This record gives sequence, structure tokens and C-alpha cells, in this order.
Amino acid sequence: MKHKHLSKRQYVLLFFAVVAVLAIAKRLSYGKETSDTHDGKSSYFADIPHPIRSVPSYKEAFPDLQDTQIVAAERWGVQPVRNREDAEQRKKELVYVGESPYYHVDRLNSSIPYLVPRAAVLLQDIGQAFYDSLYAKGVPFNKLIVTSMLRTMDDVAKLQRHNQNATERSCHLFGTTVDICYNRYRAVSQPVRDDTLKWVLSEVLRDKRQEGRCYIKYEVKQGCFHLTVR
Repeated sequence: MKHKHLSKRQYVLLFFAVVAVLAIAKRLSYGKETSDTHDGKSSYFADIPHPIRSVPSYKEAFPDLQDTQIVAAERWGVQPVRNREDAEQRKKELVYVGESPYYHVDRLNSSIPYLVPRAAVLLQDIGQAFYDSLYAKGVPFNKLIVTSMLRTMDDVAKLQRHNQNATERSCHLFGTTVDICYNRYRAVSQPVRDDTLKWVLSEVLRDKRQEGRCYIKYEVKQGCFHLTVR
């Protein structure tokens, strides 16, 4: 008897169905949601084994500025890409980064969905660690949102026309750098307060940084964690 293989669409639907069932079961097992304490960093649910602690200070935990990140970008990245047509010719150096079970790629207005393999693996590992942490803490599953990846030289030139702070030697030129939004998320099972998800994400990113996987800058105005692979 032949076994019928699942189509890509059936596989994706089955994945999200399993995620939803696990999230519901986890919520029921951990009981009712608790209220926040005075410091805003209490556990999201009562009696969970892994409380949410976040980091003491975002700026202190993620201080890596342009001068630090650009060194890693130049070491691990590609030569800057001129435009989107040039990117299409660089498939041996760059990988396409599309929608993932662990993160959502936002509409990219000033970048294109390509990264060097080293950075693509890091992004996947961050997304998976974020899911694992949500599960361990009893928080409903939500996907990270990626807001920027590889920028072409044309993209940077356009940004500089509207933003005087946009640097000509952007780390995004090298395919090593990703911006992950910290004030928006894509709900999988049910929405959760953005602050709660930000605390969990900060723990995951702190661990990856301490493992020597990346440099990270906490961007206040852009509402994102700006990170470059190491």
C-alpha cells in the first residue's frame, strides 16, 4: 500500500494545528493568568517552572554599536550588493529567507529577504529558542517579526535621502544583519501582551549574545533589536 505524501500546504496547516493544540494544553495546565507585579517582570502564569525575568536593562544588555557590528559584518558578509538584480546573481553567497514556522517576515520596503547562510541559521535558531522559551514559560505561541535584512546599495542611497542618520556603510549591506521587531508579534494560538513577549525575546537574545553568536543593539526609535552574526 502506497503512503500518500503531505503537500506543502497540508504540512503547514498540520504544523499550526499541532502548535495550537500544544498552546491550549499548556495554558490549561498552568492555570489562570496572574497580574503584573510592581517591577513589571513577574511570571505570565501562576506556578510555572520557568518565570519570565527579562534583562535588567535593554541598553546595557545590548550595547553593540555600529563600529562593533561593522567589523563582524565585513568579516562574515558578502561584498555589497548593487541592486535586486545583482542579488539574484549572488545565490552562491546568499540564501533566500522567507516565511518560517518560527518568524514572520514583514513587508520589506528598504531591504530584500536574503542573508548569508551563517546569519540565516542564527535567525532560525533565535526563532526556535523563542518558541521553546514560550513553551517552557507557559506563554501562548507568537511568532517573531523580521523587519529588515539585506540592503542593496540602491536601498541605502534611497534611505539617506529621507534619513540623514542612515549610514552609507550599513551592516545590512553585507547580508549579516537582521532587525527583529520588539513591539509587534504575530499570534499563532492567541495574542499576548507585547511587553511579555519582549521580555522573553530579550532573554533569548541575551543568551545568543553571551554564546558569542551575535552582536546586538537595542534600537529605541526603530522599535527593534538590530543584530549582526558573529
